[in-house]
Amino acid sequence: MNAEITRTSLRLRPNPRRVIAKLFVPGEERPEHESRSAAVIRRVMALDEATVCTALDRTVRMFAGRHRDVRAIFTDHFASVSHRLAAGVELSESRRLLIGAYFTHEYAIEGAALCNPSMVAHPDQSGMAQGQLRYVLSVRGIGEGHLSSIGFRTGVIGPGGALTVDTPPNVVTTGAHQQAVYEKRLFQGKLAEFGHDDEVSAVLNRWLPARFTGTDLDLVLAGLHPSLVARQEAHRTVELIRWIAACNYTSEFPGDTVVSGRVLWPTGPSERQGMEDARFVRFTDDDGEQTYYATYTAFDGVDVAPQLLQTKDFRTFHITQTTGSAARNKGMALFPRKIGGRYAALTRGDGESSAVVTSDDIRTWNGTQPVQVPGRDWDLVQVGNCGSPIETPEGWLVLTHGVGPMRVYTMGAMLLDLDHPERVLATLPEPLLLPTAAERDGYVPNVVYSCGALLHDDTLVIPYGASDATIGLATTSLRGLLAALTGESEPQHALPHAGGLL
Repeated sequence: MNAEITRTSLRLRPNPRRVIAKLFVPGEERPEHESRSAAVIRRVMALDEATVCTALDRTVRMFAGRHRDVRAIFTDHFASVSHRLAAGVELSESRRLLIGAYFTHEYAIEGAALCNPSMVAHPDQSGMAQGQLRYVLSVRGIGEGHLSSIGFRTGVIGPGGALTVDTPPNVVTTGAHQQAVYEKRLFQGKLAEFGHDDEVSAVLNRWLPARFTGTDLDLVLAGLHPSLVARQEAHRTVELIRWIAACNYTSEFPGDTVVSGRVLWPTGPSERQGMEDARFVRFTDDDGEQTYYATYTAFDGVDVAPQLLQTKDFRTFHITQTTGSAARNKGMALFPRKIGGRYAALTRGDGESSAVVTSDDIRTWNGTQPVQVPGRDWDLVQVGNCGSPIETPEGWLVLTHGVGPMRVYTMGAMLLDLDHPERVLATLPEPLLLPTAAERDGYVPNVVYSCGALLHDDTLVIPYGASDATIGLATTSLRGLLAALTGESEPQHALPHAGGLL
């Protein structure tokens, strides 16, 4: 017995008109090249004022409708390079703005691909009729240089499983960077992870409170004893501390922007080459308070690591690193509530199999309980999750992915015990979703992949990326899927129970 799945006619495609304005420093497009900013500024300074005004007016007319406030962008980018000007030089506003324009370029956030969606209930359900649910769909946009960012779409489910997707605005906005409030425990974990348990880290442990600001950190580092600062290892530790601080930040969007007009752009050094595959979940704490979390893959060009997003309203996002022996590789997905008083997550720390891990603070993850290993012809390369588990009376429903011959990605499902999620109750014997002939061609061929489905009444909505070319929306009956799972007499390719999780 296998579940029936229905592909809807809705299809999200990459829109190259959705662009952001980034700082552009001529000559630094490639790391080994030197900046040509001084030469560019000299040339702008040599222009007469009439030419400056004409060039600025033409540029503003071309780009004003493509960005929220193009003059403010030019002003900010001028400030980024103004140190190249001699002290005391006075410039007209037009010349300052034009210099800023020469140090700006557009980046198409979806220019190469759109993929790997996850779906959660929208925090604002006002205006919904009976049987309707407004949702937020996170998407991974990929642009030039394979840089990934996290964007959003919105829409409505129901009644009766009907689906609509709102038309997103063409103008998108990146959030304003805000300083974070740091957790000392996270710094301790990251320093230990990198082998920097020295006197500088001991000073931080002694004088920093459990939660501290960047100002607090600066004061402690400035007060280091000169004998400590003189040691070579101290410089490495201070550099690592500054790096950790830069990786943890807050991104806030203007209040008059809509969710689908916002994009989380890589800001911290750990994610400078991309924010990938966000798995959003609406988490309910023991006191009933709800928070949206997302685990995503931070990529710095060499290493990957799971990081955490936290938001209440999809306007202000707190970004933090994770630490611990189990915080590694890709594909971490949080359970939507604590289990046995601890946070829990599915991971793929070894790169090819699924495990359950737990944490008492949602940032520090140690120890793994194996759950599923490759074993069938369609998942012999690797297995993993396709988003956060969904709670049902029968158990935790987990959508999975498997990689088979020719690196074909397919989706499956398994059912985990509610109290001991390392116990696999059942798995689908056959794939739930395979790429059709029309879905096999794209930026990454032969792939169907999801980062999280949403349950509404009996309808399970599964958003999925198809070969990183489009995003499709499929539905299935929860009752039918559970029947297909529980109808199996023996779980297939699940690991035997190896003791309690907690």
